[in-house]
Amino acid sequence: MATTKKTVAKKAARGKKAAAPARKAALPAKKSAAKKEPFRNHITRLKAGDKAPAFKGVDQDGKLINATAFKGRKLVLYFYPQDLTPTCTVQACNLRDHFTALQQKGIEVIGVSEDDAAKHKKFETKHQLPFRLLADTDHAAIKAYDVWGAKQFMGKIYDGLLRTTFLINEKGVIDHVITKPDTKNHAQEILNLWGL
Repeated sequence: MATTKKTVAKKAARGKKAAAPARKAALPAKKSAAKKEPFRNHITRLKAGDKAPAFKGVDQDGKLINATAFKGRKLVLYFYPQDLTPTCTVQACNLRDHFTALQQKGIEVIGVSEDDAAKHKKFETKHQLPFRLLADTDHAAIKAYDVWGAKQFMGKIYDGLLRTTFLINEKGVIDHVITKPDTKNHAQEILNLWGL
């Protein structure tokens, strides 16, 4: 009788072991996806306190522009991608509309792009721009001010001219560098930065 009880007990124990849930095999650890850094436009190496690089060239009328002619005066040297394009036109017209106010504060304005003098002239005439436009077709000023590099527009990445404004004081020293100009309010932005 004792033997029968032991046999029954062993069978019951075996049944319990069989009923135990099987252990799941450990899943391989997921590799953490490397976070892709967001693209950033090239930014000029020049900063406030640097001596403004010399520049020279011709304007929309074929007349020589030389940086030395502006010593003793505040100068807004603004680089823009292309004549007759929407955002560049908005920026130029804002400076046009407030040009008298800027001059009253002793500020000169020069626009710079890689367009030639003839295209600058069309831009000036169409929008009645009162300031000079430097035709930097050989990229001499663009390179000196380090405003050419990788940029992104509408999802496309390419090399081009970066919209950048330099506020240069009477001593030829850069007071401010605006890497993301407020094109619709650029004149006021300039006056605010100079505290005028």
